[in-house]
Amino acid sequence: MGALHAGHLELVRRARAENASVIASIFVNPTQFAPHEDFDEYPRAFERDLAALEEAGVDVLYAPAVERMYPAGFATSIDVGVLGTVVEGARRPGHFAGVATVVAKLLNATEPTSLYLGQKDVQQTAVLRTMVRDLDMATNVVVAPTVREADGLALSSRNVYLTPAQRAAAPSLYRALKAVAAAITGGERDSERARSAGSTMLEAPLEWDYLRIVDPVTFAELQTIEGAAVVVAVVRAGETRLLDNVPVPGPDGVDPILTPSRPLLRPVGSRGAA
Repeated sequence: MGALHAGHLELVRRARAENASVIASIFVNPTQFAPHEDFDEYPRAFERDLAALEEAGVDVLYAPAVERMYPAGFATSIDVGVLGTVVEGARRPGHFAGVATVVAKLLNATEPTSLYLGQKDVQQTAVLRTMVRDLDMATNVVVAPTVREADGLALSSRNVYLTPAQRAAAPSLYRALKAVAAAITGGERDSERARSAGSTMLEAPLEWDYLRIVDPVTFAELQTIEGAAVVVAVVRAGETRLLDNVPVPGPDGVDPILTPSRPLLRPVGSRGAA
């Protein structure tokens, strides 16, 4: 959605390394914002973003107007099922339907071989993987690791909203998530006990919105952890919500979220990566 940071540009570099051409899109999508959310205030820096994408090696930028994406009479929306109504979806009704609909439109317009997503918005990656599978879209979904500041804070366009005190406390979210994941890796199978390993680590003035351990595919909350899982959380810093997560591999040792890197792919015809 623009206001690009190093995490976005890392996706470009990954796509550049694995494909013959790279497409990027910038579109602040109104249908994924609720009326009380920050659509009008969402940071926008189009000229700076354009220069950064060009320097990173993007071949094509698709930046449609709202009127192009949602013309008069637009009435179609993708229902993402139960996956879109739990965890973050329960906090933001309709959000994932808006995400799925706009990404489907972007994929149809650009026809990429692969869609590159960041791990930080982990439930969004699950929604889009499910959509691509269910609708037989001819696109691979690639999920790359979250890019972080040196102190562990996940990069986000909304980090600019943080006050100095909130920014100083923000890395405690990642430390808490890692503590929960370490408890699971160490053999804890009870979700409540695992969560207690990190729930007291959050620093003021941050406050928990939620801290959960979920199935990496369905995002159903786990009471007993028997395989791969994802520790997901949102904290509130004033009016700002910070999202983060830490995947926990199952007995096979495979990360349930991330896509392994692969050598350069040569797309058929003009299709590239988005």
